[in-house]
Amino acid sequence: MAWCAAARSFNMPAIDVGALRARTPLCMGVGCLSLIGASYRRSPIFASLSISTDAAAGIKEAVQTDKAPAALGPYSQAIKANNMVFVSGVLGLIPETGKFVSDDVEDQTEQVLKNMGEILKASGAGYSSVVKTTIMLADLKDFKKVNEIYAKYFPAPAPARSTYQVAALPMDARIEIECIAALPQ
Repeated sequence: MAWCAAARSFNMPAIDVGALRARTPLCMGVGCLSLIGASYRRSPIFASLSISTDAAAGIKEAVQTDKAPAALGPYSQAIKANNMVFVSGVLGLIPETGKFVSDDVEDQTEQVLKNMGEILKASGAGYSSVVKTTIMLADLKDFKKVNEIYAKYFPAPAPARSTYQVAALPMDARIEIECIAALPQ
């Protein structure tokens, strides 16, 4: 029988972690933290983690549009789940040709954001629904150029954002952007 140190220090009963995992297949070791001062049966953490993997499979839906470049691998352009849209990294490719609009970071940024807009539209969202973006740049020196274009697409309040310089991007792209959007209720 496995013991949780936190449970022992508060004189709580021992919990058979193996049995607990059988009832909550998505629990990943956070249970001990929720035991302090509460029974594990009433813990909101365990209630939310007790979704079976079969049930979780039914709550996500792939988003696909021909108005944006197709995925370059085994992934979706976007996934809708729980009133959110998770858009995969988007490149500055022309959808009809699969080629970059140009080698210029400004042109690629503009095309990335147009492509992203089409994916968001296909999901029922838009630029104003975006809550988080992640920008990956081949060269962080392009940060200012990208910001000037990016600012035209996102109304205030602008989404939360992270920007990184990466070692390389698919197809030697200059920029890739991914985002998360909230679907209208």
